[in-house]
Amino acid sequence: MPAIVLLSGGLDSAVNLKKALDDGGVALALTFDYGQKAAAREIAAAAAMCRALGLPHRVIQLPWLGEICSTALVNPDLEAPRLTPEQLGEERVARGETARAVWVPNRNGVFIAIAAAFAESLGAETVVAGFNAEEAATFPDNRAEFVSAANAALQFSTATGVRVMSYTQDLAKREIVRLSKEIGAPLARVWSCYYGGAEPCGECESCARFVRATRTED
Repeated sequence: MPAIVLLSGGLDSAVNLKKALDDGGVALALTFDYGQKAAAREIAAAAAMCRALGLPHRVIQLPWLGEICSTALVNPDLEAPRLTPEQLGEERVARGETARAVWVPNRNGVFIAIAAAFAESLGAETVVAGFNAEEAATFPDNRAEFVSAANAALQFSTATGVRVMSYTQDLAKREIVRLSKEIGAPLARVWSCYYGGAEPCGECESCARFVRATRTED
């Protein structure tokens, strides 16, 4: 049965979009604009993927979420931590300091709640999210425990028992890149950067993880 896909335009969501399409179809892909610095690039990347795959795509505006967030992902006066791929194993990353610098209050909780409403309305059984094992170490809303808790809540908040799942939940980034090639995911269209410049900055944590993963696979 077709799913609702949370599509940020990044690597993980691109792979989950293609897997969902292959497994049962996609009823709708959702991209959220909450004032993040990369919003325009993320929306463009997500739209390009959906056009290429012939899928419906919708952008949800959440200005209030950006307004209550003061971290570097939305605040123009703050810079996201800069890392090389080799620095990803450092203690500050392991402790989640870099994650806190770009944290958005209850972001995935909000996204899932909205997507679940669309799922129930459109008759979809699942919401597919682009979680991964690497970021689960520092972002608690990427973890399997979060998915389990969200699913428990959705049994009460949706009449149809909508569930959240992720095809990449247990995979590291390099494994996700490998999977993308196996299934023909639109890797060339992804935007995996916290910033919205003409080119990826190559230095934020998201870029560092993407560079390390793709370098390993080259």
